[in-house]
Amino acid sequence: MNMKTLLCGIAMAAIASTGCLAQSLPLKELPGSAERDHWLPEEVNADGLVDEIQRVVGSEAVKISTPVEKPVQIALIYPSADVSDFWARAFLAMTKRLDQLSIPYETTEFASRQVEHELQSTYATQVDQDSDLYDFVIFGPSELATQADNIDKLAKNDGFKTFVWAFHTPLKDIETQPDNWFDFSSSFGAAKMCDFMLEKYGNDIPYALIRGIPGITDNQRSGEFADCVKERGNWNMVYEHYGEYTREGGFDGTNRILQAYPEVTLIHNANTAMAMGGMEAISAAGKHGDIISTGWGGTGLELEAIRRKELDVTPMRMGDDVGAATAEVIKYHLEGREAELPFVFLGRILIAHDGMSVEEIDALEQEAFRFSGVGALNR
Repeated sequence: MNMKTLLCGIAMAAIASTGCLAQSLPLKELPGSAERDHWLPEEVNADGLVDEIQRVVGSEAVKISTPVEKPVQIALIYPSADVSDFWARAFLAMTKRLDQLSIPYETTEFASRQVEHELQSTYATQVDQDSDLYDFVIFGPSELATQADNIDKLAKNDGFKTFVWAFHTPLKDIETQPDNWFDFSSSFGAAKMCDFMLEKYGNDIPYALIRGIPGITDNQRSGEFADCVKERGNWNMVYEHYGEYTREGGFDGTNRILQAYPEVTLIHNANTAMAMGGMEAISAAGKHGDIISTGWGGTGLELEAIRRKELDVTPMRMGDDVGAATAEVIKYHLEGREAELPFVFLGRILIAHDGMSVEEIDALEQEAFRFSGVGALNR
């Protein structure tokens, strides 16, 4: 009997924490569940588990109870070659927390860009075939639905534990769920942004969306934001452009908006790379100060732009939460404490904006990047 089957057999009461009994999910259903192809975290997490692991992540490290003799082997398949420093910061936070936990480790990275779906598939197949080399595999999908088969393939492999980074909506049709998911809720970020933008800018705003790639993440970051400001503030979406999460896509989309839709006064960008490209286009057109521009994620590049008053607002993830939580979850798995874990870990999101003082932004940054360090990363 393999380890995953054994855990499933002895942990029936805690199936949300193992990810091995997908047929037993959800623990509960929220309104609209039948229409969704995925579960929300509240549907698959036992009450209180996210709060508890967040408390652990925010506290001083407690070293692993049983010494680990050999380095834990960790493979990372993720789009870390993109502009966003989320991936690099998650990696740094994870490794530094592992050091604090006295867990020796070795990592192997398989990097790609967000739009390189086939390259990620190649990496997933390679890691699956080399399962004897790894204890844990961390997969950061280029897009969730596109990589669903690869998630399923990795999760089926009994040679290692499989974690998913940057998504918190387990797809219902994944036959074998990974062991744990780690993310910040884009839905929560969209709601926070909607609240802030309506309070600051009021109603009846003509605006445009620079969207990412069609899929869950963009539906939440862009679509749910658009629905909220329309319903609550009667905002008018004049134009939407898919920039594929790239700097070039943000630049091209913003240029089109500036040239063809002069009535637009606000541009909502769905990630860092597109926000940076959009800022370049606004600056080149001499429109700085005329167009309100948002980012997404609160990365180092975005915070620097807010300090310079070039970017107006962003939903800021407490970025190191994901990496630090991953280290803690590795510890829990090594100690056989999976039943204490949420199936989906969520980090915190706050709003950073150009109305904050430098000191206030610095304080947010210190908390968010307590492991990976403040400021833009040298990459």
